[in-house]
Amino acid sequence: MNLSLNRPFVMLDLETTGLDVAKDRIIEIALIKRMPDGSESEYYKRVNPTIPITEESTQVTGITNEMVAEEPTFKELAAEIAAFIGDADLGGYNSNKFDIPVLAEEFLRADFPFDINARKCIDVQNIFHKMEQRTLAAAYQFYCNNTMENAHNALYDTRVTFDVFKAQLERYTELSKDVAELAAFTRQGNLELADFAGRLARSKEGAVLYNFGKHKGKSVEEVNKIEPGYFGWMLDADFPLYTKQVLRNEMERIRNQRKEQQQNDNLSIDDKLKMLQNKFKK
Repeated sequence: MNLSLNRPFVMLDLETTGLDVAKDRIIEIALIKRMPDGSESEYYKRVNPTIPITEESTQVTGITNEMVAEEPTFKELAAEIAAFIGDADLGGYNSNKFDIPVLAEEFLRADFPFDINARKCIDVQNIFHKMEQRTLAAAYQFYCNNTMENAHNALYDTRVTFDVFKAQLERYTELSKDVAELAAFTRQGNLELADFAGRLARSKEGAVLYNFGKHKGKSVEEVNKIEPGYFGWMLDADFPLYTKQVLRNEMERIRNQRKEQQQNDNLSIDDKLKMLQNKFKK
């Protein structure tokens, strides 16, 4: 596997109670961690979601409410899951749209600190779609000449995804082997997303922008001036917790920036001169 790693990389797959990122919960989690030295380790657990599993999910995964009733909750597993992942970058199949945002929601719901922003995220599905436009089963057949036999078992799907990813790196010599560049390649659209739900994006200068609705393309700061209630509406509406957290952080950054500007505006000319003199002395 010709992947250039400066830190660990974790491939993940989740099975969940349903397909709503904001509401549904994890019922099975599988992680495969690859270290820069090439060694690998695995983490696999069934999880009690504390809410009912939909019939549709049971039909797909084969996991029933009874099968997870005695399993630990995500809150009980949060510390060991975070410890296994460590400072690793993340990857998966359709993971940027589903698995990673669901994982972020679970950590926030458990009130456990886990910084998603500090990681590069590679979506193997996006590599596949940009190169071949097919599904995971077709990808496994195409890249590995194998047929999927146990789909929707989290650990099996994770292994298949990792095998497909390795084959992609070998097949497409033009693909970068650098995690950061692969993460940029698998990103959808021209804008860098600020949240995994795609509701918020970042400008080239780093400001958070709304990425949907009537204010799409406008910065949070700009919208707050023309429609201050929009921020509160988003916090009260049915958006993912991670989206709301990013929005709150941006508003806090804007407030601090304004406060600092006001303090600077209130400084006397003598104070400003002293600050400049101290700056040049340093």
